[in-house]
Amino acid sequence: MILALLDEALSAGARLEKACAILGLAARTVTRWREDGGGIDRRAEAGVSPVHKLTAGERDRIVKVATSAEYRDLSPRQIVPLLADKGIYVASESSFYRVLHEHELMAHREPSRARTHQRPDERKATAPNQVWSWDITYLRRPVRGVFYYLYLVLDVFSRKIIAAEVHAEESATIASELVEWACEREGVERDSLVLHADNGGPMKGSTMLATLQRLGVVASFSRPAVSDDNPFSEALFRTMKYRPGYPRKPFESREAARDWVDDFVVWYNGTHLHSGIRFVTPNDRHEGRDVAILAARKALYEASRRRTPRRWTGPTRNWSPITAVRLNPERRDGCVVH
Repeated sequence: MILALLDEALSAGARLEKACAILGLAARTVTRWREDGGGIDRRAEAGVSPVHKLTAGERDRIVKVATSAEYRDLSPRQIVPLLADKGIYVASESSFYRVLHEHELMAHREPSRARTHQRPDERKATAPNQVWSWDITYLRRPVRGVFYYLYLVLDVFSRKIIAAEVHAEESATIASELVEWACEREGVERDSLVLHADNGGPMKGSTMLATLQRLGVVASFSRPAVSDDNPFSEALFRTMKYRPGYPRKPFESREAARDWVDDFVVWYNGTHLHSGIRFVTPNDRHEGRDVAILAARKALYEASRRRTPRRWTGPTRNWSPITAVRLNPERRDGCVVH
Protein backbone atom coordinates (compact mmCIF):
# COMPACT_ATOMS: atom_id res chain seq x y z
CA MET A 1 0.00 0.00 0.00
CA ILE A 2 2.86 2.36 0.83
CA LEU A 3 4.56 1.67 -2.50
CA ALA A 4 1.30 2.27 -4.37
CA LEU A 5 0.83 5.62 -2.61
CA LEU A 6 4.39 6.61 -3.44
CA ASP A 7 3.92 5.67 -7.09
CA GLU A 8 0.82 7.86 -7.21
CA ALA A 9 2.69 10.78 -5.66
CA LEU A 10 5.68 10.38 -7.99
CA SER A 11 3.45 10.26 -11.04
CA ALA A 12 1.94 13.56 -9.90
CA GLY A 13 5.41 15.16 -9.85
CA ALA A 14 6.50 14.70 -6.23
CA ARG A 15 10.11 13.97 -5.34
CA LEU A 16 10.85 10.60 -3.76
CA GLU A 17 12.78 12.05 -0.79
CA LYS A 18 10.00 14.49 0.09
CA ALA A 19 7.26 11.89 -0.22
CA CYS A 20 9.22 9.42 1.93
CA ALA A 21 9.83 12.09 4.58
CA ILE A 22 6.07 12.66 4.94
CA LEU A 23 5.62 8.93 5.58
CA GLY A 24 8.53 8.83 8.03
CA LEU A 25 10.62 6.64 5.74
CA ALA A 26 14.07 6.85 4.22
CA ALA A 27 14.30 6.78 0.42
CA ARG A 28 16.80 3.90 0.70
CA THR A 29 14.21 1.82 2.57
CA VAL A 30 11.71 2.28 -0.26
CA THR A 31 14.37 1.35 -2.84
CA ARG A 32 15.12 -1.87 -0.94
CA TRP A 33 11.40 -2.70 -0.78
CA ARG A 34 11.11 -2.30 -4.54
CA GLU A 35 14.10 -4.59 -5.09
CA ASP A 36 12.43 -7.20 -2.87
CA GLY A 37 9.25 -6.97 -4.90
CA GLY A 38 7.33 -5.42 -2.01
CA GLY A 39 8.63 -7.76 0.66
CA ILE A 40 7.84 -7.53 4.36
CA ASP A 41 8.04 -4.42 6.51
CA ARG A 42 11.11 -5.20 8.62
CA ARG A 43 11.15 -1.96 10.60
CA ALA A 44 11.64 -2.73 14.32
CA GLU A 45 8.53 -0.83 15.42
CA ALA A 46 6.23 -2.07 12.64
CA GLY A 47 3.08 -3.63 13.98
CA VAL A 48 4.21 -3.33 17.61
CA SER A 49 1.53 -2.39 20.14
CA PRO A 50 2.57 -0.81 23.47
CA VAL A 51 2.41 -3.30 26.34
CA HIS A 52 0.57 -0.75 28.49
CA LYS A 53 -2.04 0.13 25.87
CA LEU A 54 -5.55 0.63 27.23
CA THR A 55 -7.83 -2.31 26.65
CA ALA A 56 -11.12 -1.93 24.78
CA GLY A 57 -12.97 -2.31 28.07
CA GLU A 58 -10.92 0.45 29.72
CA ARG A 59 -11.53 2.78 26.79
CA ASP A 60 -15.25 2.08 26.93
CA ARG A 61 -15.22 2.81 30.65
CA ILE A 62 -13.59 6.19 30.05
CA VAL A 63 -16.31 7.13 27.57
CA LYS A 64 -19.04 5.82 29.87
CA VAL A 65 -17.75 7.80 32.85
CA ALA A 66 -17.17 11.02 30.90
CA THR A 67 -20.64 10.95 29.34
CA SER A 68 -22.51 9.95 32.49
CA ALA A 69 -25.04 12.35 33.98
CA GLU A 70 -22.70 13.05 36.90
CA TYR A 71 -19.65 14.05 34.86
CA ARG A 72 -20.84 15.05 31.37
CA ASP A 73 -20.60 18.79 32.11
CA LEU A 74 -17.05 18.48 33.51
CA SER A 75 -13.67 18.34 31.82
CA PRO A 76 -11.24 15.45 32.42
CA ARG A 77 -9.26 17.83 34.62
CA GLN A 78 -12.28 17.91 36.95
CA ILE A 79 -13.36 14.29 36.52
CA VAL A 80 -10.05 12.66 37.48
CA PRO A 81 -9.74 14.37 40.91
CA LEU A 82 -13.41 13.70 41.68
CA LEU A 83 -12.89 10.01 40.96
CA ALA A 84 -9.74 10.02 43.07
CA ASP A 85 -11.70 11.41 46.03
CA LYS A 86 -14.02 8.41 45.73
CA GLY A 87 -11.07 6.00 45.67
CA ILE A 88 -11.49 5.26 41.98
CA TYR A 89 -8.75 5.34 39.36
CA VAL A 90 -9.89 4.88 35.78
CA ALA A 91 -7.06 6.44 33.75
CA SER A 92 -4.87 9.52 33.59
CA GLU A 93 -6.10 12.88 32.33
CA SER A 94 -4.15 12.48 29.11
CA SER A 95 -5.81 9.11 28.49
CA PHE A 96 -9.23 10.67 29.09
CA TYR A 97 -8.48 13.47 26.64
CA ARG A 98 -7.04 11.11 24.02
CA VAL A 99 -9.99 8.70 24.11
CA LEU A 100 -12.58 11.50 24.13
CA HIS A 101 -10.86 13.21 21.19
CA GLU A 102 -10.95 9.93 19.25
CA HIS A 103 -14.70 9.71 19.90
CA GLU A 104 -15.18 13.40 18.94
CA LEU A 105 -16.47 14.22 22.41
CA MET A 106 -14.27 17.23 23.08
CA ALA A 107 -16.09 19.85 21.00
CA HIS A 108 -16.48 23.18 22.82
CA ARG A 109 -20.13 23.67 23.65
CA GLU A 110 -20.16 27.21 24.98
CA PRO A 111 -19.55 30.47 23.09
CA SER A 112 -16.22 32.10 23.86
CA ARG A 113 -15.33 35.73 23.54
CA ALA A 114 -11.87 37.19 23.34
CA ARG A 115 -10.91 39.32 26.29
CA THR A 116 -9.26 42.07 25.60
CA HIS A 117 2.98 51.99 33.01
CA GLN A 118 4.30 50.32 36.03
CA ARG A 119 3.24 46.85 37.17
CA PRO A 120 1.71 46.78 40.68
CA ASP A 121 3.76 45.44 43.55
CA GLU A 122 3.81 41.68 43.94
CA ARG A 123 1.48 40.41 46.65
CA LYS A 124 2.17 36.99 48.15
CA ALA A 125 -0.34 34.94 50.14
CA THR A 126 0.71 31.91 52.19
CA ALA A 127 -2.55 31.53 54.11
CA PRO A 128 -6.19 32.69 53.89
CA ASN A 129 -7.09 36.33 54.60
CA GLN A 130 -3.71 37.75 53.61
CA VAL A 131 -4.55 38.95 50.08
CA TRP A 132 -8.06 39.60 48.75
CA SER A 133 -9.08 40.65 45.27
CA TRP A 134 -12.36 42.40 44.57
CA ASP A 135 -14.20 43.81 41.58
CA ILE A 136 -17.62 44.70 40.20
CA THR A 137 -19.23 43.08 37.16
CA TYR A 138 -22.41 43.83 35.23
CA LEU A 139 -25.50 41.62 35.28
CA ARG A 140 -28.01 42.31 32.52
CA ARG A 141 -31.45 43.75 33.26
CA PRO A 142 -34.53 43.73 30.99
CA VAL A 143 -33.86 47.35 29.96
CA ARG A 144 -31.10 47.55 27.38
CA GLY A 145 -28.02 49.40 28.67
CA VAL A 146 -29.13 49.21 32.31
CA PHE A 147 -27.47 46.73 34.66
CA TYR A 148 -27.34 45.28 38.14
CA TYR A 149 -23.91 45.33 39.75
CA LEU A 150 -22.31 42.34 41.42
CA TYR A 151 -19.78 43.29 44.11
CA LEU A 152 -17.51 40.33 44.81
CA VAL A 153 -14.57 39.78 47.16
CA LEU A 154 -12.25 36.79 46.60
CA ASP A 155 -9.49 35.32 48.77
CA VAL A 156 -6.43 34.90 46.52
CA PHE A 157 -4.88 32.04 48.53
CA SER A 158 -7.97 29.80 48.81
CA ARG A 159 -10.03 31.22 45.87
CA LYS A 160 -13.00 31.33 48.24
CA ILE A 161 -15.66 33.94 47.55
CA ILE A 162 -15.60 35.90 50.80
CA ALA A 163 -18.53 38.18 50.02
CA ALA A 164 -20.90 38.80 47.10
CA GLU A 165 -23.82 41.22 46.83
CA VAL A 166 -26.00 42.49 43.98
CA HIS A 167 -27.04 46.14 43.88
CA ALA A 168 -28.70 48.48 41.43
CA GLU A 169 -25.87 51.04 41.44
CA GLU A 170 -22.11 51.40 41.66
CA SER A 171 -21.11 53.06 44.90
CA ALA A 172 -17.97 53.40 46.99
CA THR A 173 -20.20 53.44 50.06
CA ILE A 174 -21.72 50.05 49.22
CA ALA A 175 -18.27 48.65 48.48
CA SER A 176 -16.79 49.93 51.75
CA GLU A 177 -19.68 48.48 53.78
CA LEU A 178 -19.24 45.11 52.04
CA VAL A 179 -15.50 45.00 52.73
CA GLU A 180 -15.97 46.05 56.35
CA TRP A 181 -18.59 43.32 56.87
CA ALA A 182 -16.31 40.73 55.24
CA CYS A 183 -13.36 41.70 57.44
CA GLU A 184 -15.52 41.45 60.55
CA ARG A 185 -16.91 38.04 59.58
CA GLU A 186 -13.45 36.62 58.74
CA GLY A 187 -11.86 38.07 61.86
CA VAL A 188 -9.21 39.99 59.91
CA GLU A 189 -6.68 41.74 62.15
CA ARG A 190 -5.20 45.15 61.46
CA ASP A 191 -2.24 45.36 59.09
CA SER A 192 -2.64 41.72 58.00
CA LEU A 193 -4.63 42.08 54.76
CA VAL A 194 -3.98 43.50 51.28
CA LEU A 195 -7.07 44.33 49.22
CA HIS A 196 -6.42 44.51 45.48
CA ALA A 197 -8.77 46.14 42.96
CA ASP A 198 -8.77 47.91 39.62
CA ASN A 199 -8.98 51.69 39.11
CA GLY A 200 -12.76 52.11 39.04
CA GLY A 201 -14.54 54.89 40.91
CA PRO A 202 -15.92 52.72 43.73
CA MET A 203 -12.48 51.19 44.26
CA LYS A 204 -10.64 54.50 44.68
CA GLY A 205 -13.47 56.58 46.15
CA SER A 206 -12.75 58.55 49.31
CA THR A 207 -15.27 56.51 51.33
CA MET A 208 -13.60 53.24 50.42
CA LEU A 209 -10.07 54.54 51.07
CA ALA A 210 -11.10 55.96 54.43
CA THR A 211 -12.69 52.64 55.41
CA LEU A 212 -9.57 50.68 54.45
CA GLN A 213 -7.38 53.05 56.44
CA ARG A 214 -9.64 52.70 59.49
CA LEU A 215 -9.57 48.89 59.21
CA GLY A 216 -5.81 48.76 58.72
CA VAL A 217 -6.17 47.17 55.27
CA VAL A 218 -3.51 47.91 52.64
CA ALA A 219 -4.97 49.08 49.33
CA SER A 220 -3.49 47.78 46.07
CA PHE A 221 -4.56 48.85 42.57
CA SER A 222 -4.15 47.67 38.98
CA ARG A 223 -2.68 49.79 36.24
CA PRO A 224 -5.27 51.91 34.39
CA ALA A 225 -7.08 49.93 31.66
CA VAL A 226 -5.07 46.75 32.39
CA SER A 227 -7.45 43.98 33.45
CA ASP A 228 -4.62 41.41 33.67
CA ASP A 229 -3.42 43.11 36.85
CA ASN A 230 -6.52 41.75 38.62
CA PRO A 231 -6.55 38.22 37.13
CA PHE A 232 -8.20 36.33 39.99
CA SER A 233 -11.39 38.37 39.93
CA GLU A 234 -11.47 38.41 36.13
CA ALA A 235 -11.07 34.63 35.97
CA LEU A 236 -13.83 34.15 38.53
CA PHE A 237 -16.26 36.34 36.57
CA ARG A 238 -15.52 34.34 33.42
CA THR A 239 -16.14 31.08 35.27
CA MET A 240 -19.44 32.47 36.47
CA LYS A 241 -20.70 33.76 33.14
CA TYR A 242 -19.58 30.82 31.01
CA ARG A 243 -20.62 27.92 33.20
CA PRO A 244 -23.70 25.82 32.33
CA GLY A 245 -26.79 27.35 33.86
CA TYR A 246 -25.85 31.02 33.58
CA PRO A 247 -29.03 32.78 32.40
CA ARG A 248 -29.08 33.60 28.70
CA LYS A 249 -31.79 36.15 29.32
CA PRO A 250 -31.57 39.25 31.53
CA PHE A 251 -32.43 38.98 35.22
CA GLU A 252 -36.03 40.05 35.73
CA SER A 253 -35.37 41.58 39.15
CA ARG A 254 -32.62 42.23 41.65
CA GLU A 255 -34.03 39.44 43.82
CA ALA A 256 -33.69 37.00 40.92
CA ALA A 257 -30.09 38.09 40.37
CA ARG A 258 -29.31 37.75 44.07
CA ASP A 259 -30.82 34.28 44.23
CA TRP A 260 -28.76 33.12 41.25
CA VAL A 261 -25.55 34.63 42.65
CA ASP A 262 -26.18 33.04 46.07
CA ASP A 263 -26.57 29.62 44.43
CA PHE A 264 -23.41 30.20 42.39
CA VAL A 265 -21.40 31.11 45.50
CA VAL A 266 -22.54 27.93 47.26
CA TRP A 267 -21.53 25.83 44.23
CA TYR A 268 -18.24 27.63 43.64
CA ASN A 269 -17.07 27.53 47.25
CA GLY A 270 -18.31 24.08 48.15
CA THR A 271 -18.44 21.96 44.96
CA HIS A 272 -16.22 23.46 42.25
CA LEU A 273 -12.77 21.84 42.02
CA HIS A 274 -10.46 24.75 41.26
CA SER A 275 -7.60 24.09 38.86
CA GLY A 276 -5.35 26.68 40.52
CA ILE A 277 -5.35 24.90 43.90
CA ARG A 278 -4.85 21.27 42.81
CA PHE A 279 -8.54 20.67 42.12
CA VAL A 280 -9.92 21.01 45.62
CA THR A 281 -12.83 23.24 46.58
CA PRO A 282 -12.17 26.77 47.85
CA ASN A 283 -13.90 25.90 51.14
CA ASP A 284 -11.57 22.93 51.66
CA ARG A 285 -8.57 25.10 50.88
CA HIS A 286 -9.77 27.94 53.12
CA GLU A 287 -10.37 25.62 56.06
CA GLY A 288 -7.17 23.60 55.57
CA ARG A 289 -8.86 20.33 54.62
CA ASP A 290 -7.06 20.24 51.28
CA VAL A 291 -3.91 18.78 52.86
CA ALA A 292 -5.63 15.52 53.80
CA ILE A 293 -7.53 15.34 50.51
CA LEU A 294 -4.37 15.74 48.43
CA ALA A 295 -2.49 13.23 50.58
CA ALA A 296 -5.22 10.64 49.92
CA ARG A 297 -5.02 11.30 46.17
CA LYS A 298 -1.24 10.90 46.25
CA ALA A 299 -1.57 7.55 48.03
CA LEU A 300 -4.15 6.37 45.49
CA TYR A 301 -1.92 7.26 42.53
CA GLU A 302 1.10 5.59 44.04
CA ALA A 303 -0.93 2.43 44.63
CA SER A 304 -2.16 2.52 41.01
CA ARG A 305 1.42 2.92 39.81
CA ARG A 306 2.52 -0.14 41.80
CA ARG A 307 -0.28 -2.20 40.24
CA THR A 308 0.53 -1.22 36.64
CA PRO A 309 4.10 0.18 36.64
CA ARG A 310 4.46 -0.06 32.85
CA ARG A 311 1.81 2.63 32.39
CA TRP A 312 3.80 5.18 34.36
CA THR A 313 6.85 6.52 32.54
CA GLY A 314 7.60 9.13 35.18
CA PRO A 315 6.57 10.27 38.65
CA THR A 316 2.91 10.28 39.62
CA ARG A 317 0.84 13.41 39.32
CA ASN A 318 1.81 16.23 41.68
CA TRP A 319 -0.79 16.34 44.45
CA SER A 320 1.32 18.46 46.82
CA PRO A 321 -0.54 21.44 48.34
CA ILE A 322 0.35 24.83 46.89
CA THR A 323 2.06 26.74 49.68
CA ALA A 324 2.06 30.25 48.20
CA VAL A 325 0.03 32.23 45.67
CA ARG A 326 1.35 35.42 44.09
CA LEU A 327 -0.72 38.27 42.71
CA ASN A 328 1.13 40.15 39.95
CA PRO A 329 4.41 38.21 40.40
CA GLU A 330 7.63 40.04 39.72
CA ARG A 331 9.50 39.60 36.45
CA ARG A 332 13.20 38.87 36.50
CA ASP A 333 15.28 38.44 33.35
CA GLY A 334 12.10 38.44 31.28
CA CYS A 335 10.51 35.60 33.29
CA VAL A 336 7.70 35.65 35.80
CA VAL A 337 8.85 34.50 39.25
CA HIS A 338 6.32 32.10 40.81
